[in-house]
Amino acid sequence: MAASYNPLNNNSTHPSPYGSGNPYYNESSGFITPHPAPKKRISNWIKFGVPVVIIIIIAAVVGGVLGSRKSSNNSSSSSNGGSSGSASDSAAASSAVSAKLALGRFATATDSEFMVPLYPSTTNSAFSTPTFVPSTNAKIAWPSDPFQPSSPSVTSMRPDRPRLIAPAYKWQALPNLIKNDPYLQAWNATIFGNATDYFSQVPVVYFMDGPSGILDNAREVKMRIKAFAYAYRMSNDTKWVDRAWAEIQNAAGNGTTSFGPDVDKWNTAHFLDTAEFSAAFGIAYDWLYDMWSDDQKSQIRSTLIKYGLQPGLSVFNGGASFGWWSASTITGNWNCVCNGGLTLASLAILGDDTTNIASQLLGFTINDAKSACVNAVTDDGTWAETANYWYFGTTAHAEMASSLLTATGSDYGLLDSNTNFFRTGQFHMYAYGPTSLFNYGDHGPNKFSTTANSMFLYAEHFSQASYSLHQREQADAAEPWSMFWYDPTVSGAFWDGAPLDHFFDNGLDQWASMRSSWTDQHALFLAIKAGKNQGRQTHNDLDVGDFVLDALGTRWAGELGSGDYRAPDYFTSDAQDAVRWEYYRKMTEGQNTILVNKTNQNVLAAPTVQHNSSGTTQGASTVINIPSDSTAYWTSDISSAYFSATSVKRGARLLNARRQVLVQDEITASQGVQWRMHTNATVSIDQGGTSVTLTLDGQTMKVSMLNPPSGAVFTRTDAVRFTTDVTPPAPDQDNPGVSVLVIDLPAGTYSLQVLFNPQWPGMAASDFVTPPSVALDNWSLTSHN
Repeated sequence: MAASYNPLNNNSTHPSPYGSGNPYYNESSGFITPHPAPKKRISNWIKFGVPVVIIIIIAAVVGGVLGSRKSSNNSSSSSNGGSSGSASDSAAASSAVSAKLALGRFATATDSEFMVPLYPSTTNSAFSTPTFVPSTNAKIAWPSDPFQPSSPSVTSMRPDRPRLIAPAYKWQALPNLIKNDPYLQAWNATIFGNATDYFSQVPVVYFMDGPSGILDNAREVKMRIKAFAYAYRMSNDTKWVDRAWAEIQNAAGNGTTSFGPDVDKWNTAHFLDTAEFSAAFGIAYDWLYDMWSDDQKSQIRSTLIKYGLQPGLSVFNGGASFGWWSASTITGNWNCVCNGGLTLASLAILGDDTTNIASQLLGFTINDAKSACVNAVTDDGTWAETANYWYFGTTAHAEMASSLLTATGSDYGLLDSNTNFFRTGQFHMYAYGPTSLFNYGDHGPNKFSTTANSMFLYAEHFSQASYSLHQREQADAAEPWSMFWYDPTVSGAFWDGAPLDHFFDNGLDQWASMRSSWTDQHALFLAIKAGKNQGRQTHNDLDVGDFVLDALGTRWAGELGSGDYRAPDYFTSDAQDAVRWEYYRKMTEGQNTILVNKTNQNVLAAPTVQHNSSGTTQGASTVINIPSDSTAYWTSDISSAYFSATSVKRGARLLNARRQVLVQDEITASQGVQWRMHTNATVSIDQGGTSVTLTLDGQTMKVSMLNPPSGAVFTRTDAVRFTTDVTPPAPDQDNPGVSVLVIDLPAGTYSLQVLFNPQWPGMAASDFVTPPSVALDNWSLTSHN
């Protein structure tokens, strides 16, 4: 019988929505199968994949995101590090600590549907310009690393352990920092809560998930090892070492149950699995080095070399068939994760490895990652795959760079060889709306040990304080890497001075992010894209013109996300005739865009974009007063995406002080045209058919056509393929609770103007505006006044 793959809720009522090992689970998305009875504040949209483990523990552990803003740490027995500095410095530091602890965490709770932070409506003196405030006081700042080699070498290690990410000097300093920082306090408590829960679970059960391999297994093992090792080093309780050893023994095939075939236990055919197991074993070896017996160390090394490093070396010097990810064209998460896992493991055992495999691998992995992984960030900061795959790629990249820095004294250009890499934190921030990501394309498998905590490392290295300030409020911040990457000297509010709009113009990406607030959970948020339909490591959809829309605390136009990763030829090709484009969630008809002749878009599409913004920024307050002339717009000529149209243009703009949205399409097509939008809302179409009332989560959105073409009416349909579509090799997933709002027109020339009016509390009907009809080519900041 297949494993019921849910680390916390092992039951059929609430199966894990993020892992694909559940026997009832046939998709790699946020939909749950079988679907539980509807509950308040549960959305069918695929949201950011916060591990279920973290969500549940955060809700249960004192000091987590949900609940108390303050907590204390009684778990540590380590000594404090650093010096107190002068008397005046000490007094200033004490004053800063007192103020910090009194204020607590900026976000006061987490939204239970979308797992996003909720901010109080207030102005506070701490809500100021993002910055780092240098200090040498041990209460509020990390000491300097005593390991400062003058000529770093990848095979010359620091003399003490641990080597990876968290050297001994940081462990010594951490208890004092935890005591004086509300974020570190909360994360520490949550990590211990998670470790306690993992402790009571049986070791990870082997489950081969078809072509997705045992990746969930690998990432869960890594997640557990990190928690157990952290808990030991902060408590000196050897029960955590024993539990980590049980997990190691199990994943090595030496436990009480079988764990895969002896010949290829870590599934090199899907090398992500191999890499993540290698990283997990490297972390265990290094962080618990002083606790392992010589025999245990030998067992860990031999397992790691046999199932991880030796196959990895064959990729570089033997042309292994499973090494396709090492090509310079693999600018995405595969190259980052595979090189990262091999690097962490090699650094961990270097010096103890008598086979010389670890040192050989380090001669390959760094340069390989510099040729591909780092180039997954385009010149505007966008991750080349999708907003969700950003998590996998940047986690691995940050782990690799950080481990090299701490183990050898240099990252060898991993952080800086792509001169635009620093922008990727900005990409992540603007991809996030009030409810969730602009989650176009594939969402990926269970994240488990994958988070957005690379933002902490990037914040410090690139001097981008806002990255750290943004991430520290997020639900996935509470895990071991944060405890060492977070710089407690960071100060201010990420939103202070942050523009409400940003446009990403790289030809691969071409997308816009527009909003009415950074801190209001009910804010309006519009994200829309053009870009190319290829070049995304086969993780994209045929979705030029796609958009999402948030308002009133919920998502009105949303994404369906990943298809079934185990479906035949899902990843084989992104050519025009690829099987991938036969699955509903990947087809153009499964997107919020224009469909012509009920056929897919051209994979060779090359749109052009224009845009502008009034440049409105948010101030220090979480409450923003929007000027009456504040606006932003984005237009794109997407004609090249269509085979049966001579011209297709799409534009979107914010109206009426960012309280309304206009989506406008100008189309000349020789075949039938459909305007399509997927929504979780209940759809009520008025008698004339040109306006619609959407209701969702107790809120209301009015949608209407302005100057509707003759015969244009709204209709509603289920999110299923047309009966005339080709039958794919595997059935589509169900999309329960999802409606498609449609405008269906015959061949011709049209201007479709669709106005979205969220029904804001206290806003009378007379407060809404009806904008003039303006051709897209004539849009400007004042064209709709």
